[in-house]
Amino acid sequence: MSKLFTSFKIKDLNIKNRIVMAPMCMYSADKSGNSNDWHFVHYTSRAVGGVGLILQEATAVEPRGRISSNDLGLWDDNHIEGLKKIVDSVKKHGASMGVQLAHAGRKCEAENEQIIAPSSIAYSEEYRLPKEMTREDIKTVVKAFKDAAKRCIEVGYDIIEIHGAHGYLINEFLSPVTNKRTDEYGGSAENRARFLKEVLRGVREVWTEDKPLILRVTAEDYVEEGNHPEDLAELINLVKEDGVDIINVSSGGLVNIVPKAFQGYQVKFAEVIKERTGLPVIAGGLIIDPHMAEEILQNKRADLVYLGRELLRNPNWPLLAAHELKDEVPWPSQYERAKLRR
Repeated sequence: MSKLFTSFKIKDLNIKNRIVMAPMCMYSADKSGNSNDWHFVHYTSRAVGGVGLILQEATAVEPRGRISSNDLGLWDDNHIEGLKKIVDSVKKHGASMGVQLAHAGRKCEAENEQIIAPSSIAYSEEYRLPKEMTREDIKTVVKAFKDAAKRCIEVGYDIIEIHGAHGYLINEFLSPVTNKRTDEYGGSAENRARFLKEVLRGVREVWTEDKPLILRVTAEDYVEEGNHPEDLAELINLVKEDGVDIINVSSGGLVNIVPKAFQGYQVKFAEVIKERTGLPVIAGGLIIDPHMAEEILQNKRADLVYLGRELLRNPNWPLLAAHELKDEVPWPSQYERAKLRR
């Protein structure tokens, strides 16, 4: 059996294989943040296709935390029913299900919202100027993460991912490029990590210790004065005792720069984070080839592997990957006639 198709246990959760579907925005919710049939079919299809852990797209903890007006939300009890139907279906088809709790910060493009950020610096000329957050704003957002986590229990998610990457609010606090504050939330690494620490503690008040928690990070800001993998490892070490179990390693998004991308381009970042924090990591970045995914795991460069675009192209990638790696995994009985034979 390849390592890709071995199970991975973290706290009370046993993930059937090490294939993770990365959270990818669908921009298909209604203006109130409610899910619909698109989301149901989209996520259930990947469970049928054999993904081990599905991470639901960035799901806003408050309306001004949306990336767009059509993002999913978990700021209201009205969101619970639709999301629970999705989660129940995904789990029925054998996958574990998580959600990425998010706040867009200065990158919010939702209509009629006053955007906020650690400092009043716009993402680009095309974006609005955010309001610098007061301490009261910080408390409000921390509570929003906590309240959303409480709703996660009612929905039935197996795992929560806190979105600290891609230039959104938590990433904005962590990076010296976007955090120019002179109070206890800015300056030193300890201060820049304070907001994240408070979010994690708030979430952990309701998301009990037996339940696993992922932190997604941008390990490379792609500007000299920004954070780099070693800096992120230092920041993670400042907060990991506040309930972080796994690090999902990505890069970019803080500034308007498109990095040079190639298959596996972010895996090295994951290696650094894994080595310097001692935590399990999820690695990815344009991974397409099952043999590349297997190499990453066999060489202990990461503990799980995430796929994004490839799972949009092919919801059944895990079933085909098992054939490539000469593994025997069960196919849905309805698709059995299409199973590839050796």
